[in-house]
Amino acid sequence: MFPAAFFTATALFIFSSTAARRPPPNGILYDLSPFIRVYANGTVQRFIGQEFAPPGVDAATGVQSRDVKYSSTLNLTARIYLPGNAAANNKLPLLIYYHGGGFFTESAFSPTYHRFLNSLSSAAGAIAVSVNYRLAPEHPLPIAYEDSWLALKWAISGAGNDSWLKKHADFQRVYLGGDSAGGNLAHNMATRIGGSGLKIEGMFLNCPYFISRSTPELQLLRDVWIHAYPKDRRGLNDPLVNPAMDPGGLKRVGLKHIALYMGEKDPLKESEWDYKKGLERSGWKGKVEAVEFKGEGHVFNLLQPGAPDAAAMLKMIAAFINNEQ
Repeated sequence: MFPAAFFTATALFIFSSTAARRPPPNGILYDLSPFIRVYANGTVQRFIGQEFAPPGVDAATGVQSRDVKYSSTLNLTARIYLPGNAAANNKLPLLIYYHGGGFFTESAFSPTYHRFLNSLSSAAGAIAVSVNYRLAPEHPLPIAYEDSWLALKWAISGAGNDSWLKKHADFQRVYLGGDSAGGNLAHNMATRIGGSGLKIEGMFLNCPYFISRSTPELQLLRDVWIHAYPKDRRGLNDPLVNPAMDPGGLKRVGLKHIALYMGEKDPLKESEWDYKKGLERSGWKGKVEAVEFKGEGHVFNLLQPGAPDAAAMLKMIAAFINNEQ
């Protein structure tokens, strides 16, 4: 059986043919395989990211993790990761991370993201908050953006209620991160930070889900957005998914440094380069650095975490979080 990360990482290649996708059969409202299938009677069938990896002490890294609520009212949760060698008086960089999955699948608690955050927390020596947000289609966008913002404010402003954050988080060294749809969420949180009074040092984006005029004509890329945000009236011109459409929004990105990681074979690559160019043209005062990994596809580091390029990216992210680049 293929691991869940395989389907996440290869989803954007399955419909690489220019041929039109077949209409869904009777009884199916729409089919976004291998993410989800939605039936006319309201049933939602998810294909990936539904496994639950329990928190605890990771045998490979010594990182500890536990689950917390960042909103009791909405019953929204996150998983916090703490390096095993963290001393009580040792303040660590704080990473707030958003998972991918096309806005429809995956969670902060799946084996894919549990493994990745254990590895990253250990490599960077950082305390991490992996955010779980509500998914479409039951909770269409912009709900995931609102949940993500709520989690960000909780982690920074409400941390006095969490002992790990209170003891170990250095709130002068806060970073955002995310992959695919989570990279989209992280960027949109960064645009809200400008003028909010929150202090964020930097952000890394791993193959973020952006669409622009340079994006190849892959129908799945567009269908994901259309069905995740059915009430959106701007479609693929919405700056939420196409940041280059709003230079003013790019200028408002409220942090100093961005690290952008891309795969050469990722069909989203050109829109990600457009994002970098848009930031540089917008008048934004920060610095963006981009790394393109030759021969690699979408979120390749989650697909093959033990591969050389995945290990290289992990070291780069750890150095970025520790301001060593």
